[in-house]
Amino acid sequence: MRLSELKSGESATIVKVMGHGGFRRRIMEMGFVRGERVEVILNAPLKDPIEYRIMGYDISLRRSEAEMVEVLSDSEADEYLARRAERIRQASQNNKTDSAAGENPEASPTSPVTVAEGDDCTSREEVLSRQSRTIAVALVGNPNSGKTSLFNAISGGHEHVGNYSGVTVGAKSGHCEYKGYHFEITDLPGTYALSAYTPEERFVRHHLATETPDVVINSVVASNIERNLYLTTELIDINPRMVVALNMYDELKASGSTLDYDSLGRMLGVPMVPVEARNNKGINDLLDTVIDVFENRDERVRHIHINMGPVIDESLRKLNGDMSLHRDELPKAFPPRYWAMKMLESDRQAEESLHNCKRYPVWVEIRDREAKRISEALGEDVETAFANQKYGFIQGALKETYTPGKREEVTATALIDTFVTHKLWGFPIFFALMGLMFWCTFSLGAYPQAWIDALVGWIGHGVDALMPAGALRDMIVDGIIGGVGSVIVFLPNIMILYLFIAFMEDSGYLARAAFIMDRVMHRIGVHGKSFIPLIMGFGCNVPAIMACRTIESRSSRLITILITPFMSCSARIPIYILLTGTFFAANAGAVMLGLYLLGIVVAIVTARLMRKFLFPVDETPFVMELPPYRLPTWKTTVSHMWDKCAQYLKKMGGMILIAS
Repeated sequence: MRLSELKSGESATIVKVMGHGGFRRRIMEMGFVRGERVEVILNAPLKDPIEYRIMGYDISLRRSEAEMVEVLSDSEADEYLARRAERIRQASQNNKTDSAAGENPEASPTSPVTVAEGDDCTSREEVLSRQSRTIAVALVGNPNSGKTSLFNAISGGHEHVGNYSGVTVGAKSGHCEYKGYHFEITDLPGTYALSAYTPEERFVRHHLATETPDVVINSVVASNIERNLYLTTELIDINPRMVVALNMYDELKASGSTLDYDSLGRMLGVPMVPVEARNNKGINDLLDTVIDVFENRDERVRHIHINMGPVIDESLRKLNGDMSLHRDELPKAFPPRYWAMKMLESDRQAEESLHNCKRYPVWVEIRDREAKRISEALGEDVETAFANQKYGFIQGALKETYTPGKREEVTATALIDTFVTHKLWGFPIFFALMGLMFWCTFSLGAYPQAWIDALVGWIGHGVDALMPAGALRDMIVDGIIGGVGSVIVFLPNIMILYLFIAFMEDSGYLARAAFIMDRVMHRIGVHGKSFIPLIMGFGCNVPAIMACRTIESRSSRLITILITPFMSCSARIPIYILLTGTFFAANAGAVMLGLYLLGIVVAIVTARLMRKFLFPVDETPFVMELPPYRLPTWKTTVSHMWDKCAQYLKKMGGMILIAS
């Protein structure tokens, strides 16, 4: 629990101090270190600040500062010990029962372990040790940086590994035990920066601010290090305890390049560890480094201020200086310099966080004056100036530590792209793959679909024959069994469809599909990225609409969400068959195709009307990374497929069952 949650008169033991940089250091210097006892004396009349007693003296903390201190209360420790004693008692009782029953005659019954009165301090220290050896890790990185593969390698989780930007649209959690430490890992959405430009960027920054992880693992593609290190510089501004995982290090070596990652890490003040997440190489070294950083044992860790050039640094000194004098008003998660940088960039989310500060109008005045001075001096807007300075810093650091490969051979990615993105061959290849995917989905899927349908019918007939006629039989046969059947009968189609999509996504082709379809989608009124959810809509509209969250543009995202239901998902096939077979028996196939085409036409017309009248301005450009082609593993592809199928069953199953 947090220190701010304790009530007057209660005591607790400090586990760790959250937050970053100067705030964390100042709190620890005041005595808030692991293992120290702290007692709540009283609250101020307005409940803020709070008076605490620690190390024999009284100290006042604001509630916002107390929220950054994790403690183990006496009641929590007692509850844990009681549960532990109860588990031991039950285990002992089971052993006695087994012995009495003769199941293990050679074993002597063990005596239950109880907590002695005089051993209370030692037992609580054991609980504290357990709590203090829990490391909360946030996994942050660019899309396609192998971040989710790294998450799987550490936690053994089954999160999807995708090459389509923004595939990981929500945080996934996992855990592992290593050398007596309990790692709680959160896989955050892929993001290129920590601005307020996309939902992913806002989510990642909000998580770092509110959850304050103990260590941040920054996944960086070793073979594309210059672009990936931009996010690293943004994290350095926040000043968390951080380790850089140089992922796909084998690709860097294969290219003939060399990187002195130890020297580069010392320059940045951040330890760097080469890993190959796909092959589970370097994971133990990474976890060892995380433990050393968590325990403050790694001498490479230091906080640096990235040189932003004399013009920007002068403005930062003025704004940061005033903010530092009034740091008590600032949110505690990030240092004052970071807030000064974000204010100069006119970051909307940062301004919302600072809006309630008393000093905010003064900071706005300083910001406006200095932003104008920077623009006039450098001849470019502040955001561009910040980005240029950071890339200049990265290039300077790499010039001393990185040697590019000598080989300039045609890569496999370039060779494949000459065909799949060709102006003549690109579309035939694309439509051939789409045709193969849908042929397999509906033709091959028809066989297991018929088997499942027959099985459900057989079960229904059996129950129908066993039960007397009445409302209960109708509910079970037509409602429950029929409802379950109507969900699982389409599962083979969903599985085959997502097997294809997962393979194309993990290999990198799906990004090319969006690339070659962008002009067509732009004429409709949406982004090239909208093509992915619309194609998924033919399988099931629920995960397709959820996939729309990867589209940065709010207007394109909303339009795509609203037209996706016009894509005829496989659940509509029985209705189409019923209508075409009843009214158009002679031309059922042609009418069936016409229904699919009608949905597409209505979607196009709707999108164009919405773009013209409701969303005339598309606020973001079409920018999407085209990652290198990689051969996905079957384990990854099948795992992704099953994740989507499980999502289909969870999202649709309950609702369809209740409706039936």
